[in-house]
Amino acid sequence: MVYLAGMTLNKDIQMKTVAIVDYGMCNLFSVHHACCSVGLNAIITSDKKQLLCAGAMILPGVGAFGEAMVNLRILDLIEPIKDFIASGRKFMGICLGMQLLLSESEEFGRHKGLNVIEGTVKKFQGHTDIRIKVPQIGWNQIFPASEDSWTASPLRGLKSGEFMYFIHSYYVEPSDIKVVLSHTKYHSTEYCSSLLRNNVFAAQYHPEKSGMKGLNIYRNWALSIKKQNGENL
Repeated sequence: MVYLAGMTLNKDIQMKTVAIVDYGMCNLFSVHHACCSVGLNAIITSDKKQLLCAGAMILPGVGAFGEAMVNLRILDLIEPIKDFIASGRKFMGICLGMQLLLSESEEFGRHKGLNVIEGTVKKFQGHTDIRIKVPQIGWNQIFPASEDSWTASPLRGLKSGEFMYFIHSYYVEPSDIKVVLSHTKYHSTEYCSSLLRNNVFAAQYHPEKSGMKGLNIYRNWALSIKKQNGENL
């Protein structure tokens, strides 16, 4: 299904379009609205040809890891997503969409992921002295992985300790700590809450549900797309 009001997808427009992947488990319209709010032409699609022709891609998602991978496989979207990322164009993963980038998940057994980022998706663990509420739902803080790690990233301009909106029971643990862009603490667990590697940015939190600060992430990402396309900023 494709949503792009009043627009014909010629080649030039396609390269200026952000494709939001629809695989049946996504918070599609809030992501679409956020894109439109920062001046991006966004489509919602499960058509692999349109995905591969887009100028940038967003993989959102809410729900179970295993089911998400089954849906992507049924729609024949796994290789198109991986090919798109390999092309060097800007890519954003949100919540479950971030987790799917990793090698595997421990959610309800073992499930193979896209393996774009080596690592594992793990569940928050309870402790004998405290009952941890899972999933984590609500606002929590993000902190830079290093002093200047946000400077040339979609988190540019945010302050250390900024609050973002989370809803998740599992978190990512990348094998390479160099890809960690921000970390967050939930009770005694400190985990990677966003990552960046080359053209791939991903967040466990929902920027589109995080107010003006979250919208600033989309704005920074939009500027990076325009820069990549050689457009005037």
